[in-house]
Amino acid sequence: MADKASVMKLREQTGAGILECKNALDEVNDDYDKALEIIKKKGFAKASRKEQRTTAEGRIGSYIHTNGKIGVMVEVNCETDFVARNEVFQQFLKDICMQIAATNPIAIKREDISSEIVETQKRGFIEDTKGKPSDISEKNR
Repeated sequence: MADKASVMKLREQTGAGILECKNALDEVNDDYDKALEIIKKKGFAKASRKEQRTTAEGRIGSYIHTNGKIGVMVEVNCETDFVARNEVFQQFLKDICMQIAATNPIAIKREDISSEIVETQKRGFIEDTKGKPSDISEKNR
């Protein structure tokens, strides 16, 4: 039987429910690492089931810098209007807008980035990974 401290630690780390954490720990005889793997696998399974859901609700957020020279408008979609009205969602939308304004993006979509910029970045990443294990350097190709 899983002890309360392990259940709470697993819950805190994964965000999974208390009962789900307890069951995972019970299943592997209190082996925390194995229980963590079980929770992660179940989480991915849940995520794959949700990927087919439509996100027809959401909000449009905006940010205009105080000097009026930078402006950002972003649409973030979600499944329900209840979520869209949630204070946490609203703050997330504001944070996204401010982050975009702060990073000075060069494009809106990946396809809009010129091939010269992409190749320059790739060469830089390959140069940075010289001397590293091949599995790391291959990811940059």
